[in-house]
Amino acid sequence: LFTDRQLLALSTFCDLLIKVRKVIEEDARSAGLVNGGVYLRTGGKGVAAYADAAITYLAFAIDKLVDLNNSLALWEPDAQCPRHLFGRQSVPMVWDFAEANPLGSSSGSWKVIIDGIVRAFQSIPWPLVQTSAEVRISQLDASQHVGSVASPVVCTDPPYYDNISYADLSDFFYVWMRRNLRQIWPNETATLLTPKSEEIIANPYRAGSKKQAKARFEEGMSLFLKRLVASQHPQFPATVFYAFKQQETNRQEVQSTGWETFLQALVDAGMWITATWPIRTEMPSRMVAMGTNALATSIVIACRPRQANAPLATRREFLDALKAELPGRLRLLQDQAIAPVDMAQSAIGPGMEVFSRYARVLEADGTPMPVRTALALVNEVLEEVLSEEAAEFDGDTRWAITWYEQYGHDDGPFGDADTLSKAKNTSVAGVVKAGIAESKSGKVRLLTRQELDTEWDPVADVRPTVWEVTHHLIARLDDSEIAAADLLRKVGGMGDRARRLAYLLYQTADRQGRSADAVAYNSLIRAWHDIAGLAATGNGSTALTLEGI
Repeated sequence: LFTDRQLLALSTFCDLLIKVRKVIEEDARSAGLVNGGVYLRTGGKGVAAYADAAITYLAFAIDKLVDLNNSLALWEPDAQCPRHLFGRQSVPMVWDFAEANPLGSSSGSWKVIIDGIVRAFQSIPWPLVQTSAEVRISQLDASQHVGSVASPVVCTDPPYYDNISYADLSDFFYVWMRRNLRQIWPNETATLLTPKSEEIIANPYRAGSKKQAKARFEEGMSLFLKRLVASQHPQFPATVFYAFKQQETNRQEVQSTGWETFLQALVDAGMWITATWPIRTEMPSRMVAMGTNALATSIVIACRPRQANAPLATRREFLDALKAELPGRLRLLQDQAIAPVDMAQSAIGPGMEVFSRYARVLEADGTPMPVRTALALVNEVLEEVLSEEAAEFDGDTRWAITWYEQYGHDDGPFGDADTLSKAKNTSVAGVVKAGIAESKSGKVRLLTRQELDTEWDPVADVRPTVWEVTHHLIARLDDSEIAAADLLRKVGGMGDRARRLAYLLYQTADRQGRSADAVAYNSLIRAWHDIAGLAATGNGSTALTLEGI
């Protein structure tokens, strides 16, 4: 993991913590702190406790130094600097590595790391935290101790099934942390490596097989949730963060085992999902998100114990409730510019809110409906809602939507295009005149956004379409948000329809593996609030109205 030079440098930093502690204590005495020997872990507030706190932060800085000074750190070509090892949750093999200078002043150096920590401290609103309130923090096994706390208010980011081996990965940092902090935090660093056996993840190597790992995860999560239901504070919901997009394909169906297993445990434990909301927590610059349609948000689930008198429901009753309630909730998510890549995850919340309010949802044969089936029905209703919105678009756009689903931007037979155009109340000549397709040699093809007229003016266009507005907005956004905002201001109410079309087209592109298109549609929605804000503060450019379109 480390070259000899790196080990020497890192070990030297660790050894210097002992010497620098004396300097910290002298500074604390000079500042007037009580010269007592009560340590931070036992509630001290004097010189010793102050030194404990400072050394703890310096030990964290060394761990950050370790992340950038190892033989697996890659080179970041955009920023022209070393990239830290943990760009994702793994320790991968690499062909070559970049080595930082820990004594320099660029990325990977001690100075840059310390400066970053200092900036974090400077952003803290100190008057709000300098109070006389006593705070006690305990590191405990949540699955064992949640029931021993009187009326707990629970906020948790649970394990993501089999996706991340948290304890194994933690050892990379823990061995350095233990070396530096075992005198200050002896209980937390009592073991040579992090504990493994109690960890609730679906790890087949520990459990013996994938089947046993799945059973162990479900049993552990179910036990924790049942203890939570029994002791949860009656006035506050438990909040669960989830930012994991695990998918597997089984018989042409895309399924999320991690989501499904966790939600099934919630429902089986007697929890009622009362609300969900996506919160943008993930950095777009992180390695897994660069150039992809990775999740941009964490989904926050608020849940309470299900009411004791919760009724049973049939499959038909559940579907009717979904179709009545889900469309309005989805439009609310769209109005808040939830990224299309997050929409399917976000829609799970309102759907599971309906599903989990019932004691059980029964299939036609009387068996309880599993969460997997409920999620499939939620996705079906989501597709229906997005497809129904196509009825609000102009005929040329509706033709383009169906043509894109069948052919993408490839050539298709003129006969198919002509038949489709009649069904959409337009014509092949019409979509060509609208500037969204070309027809030649018996073939018809949708133009890509790179082929659209860069000088297009929606006000002067005698046949503007929602399709054009959407793709010109994406093209302008590639240049700048200001350029996209200027166009959004000109198209007026057509902009909202363009936003809805982007959601619909994202679903098609993602389903059919057109990742570049999916990223483009997702990027437009993610930037929507910003470009809409810029458009609203513009200088009053002429806006195109919806009348006659």
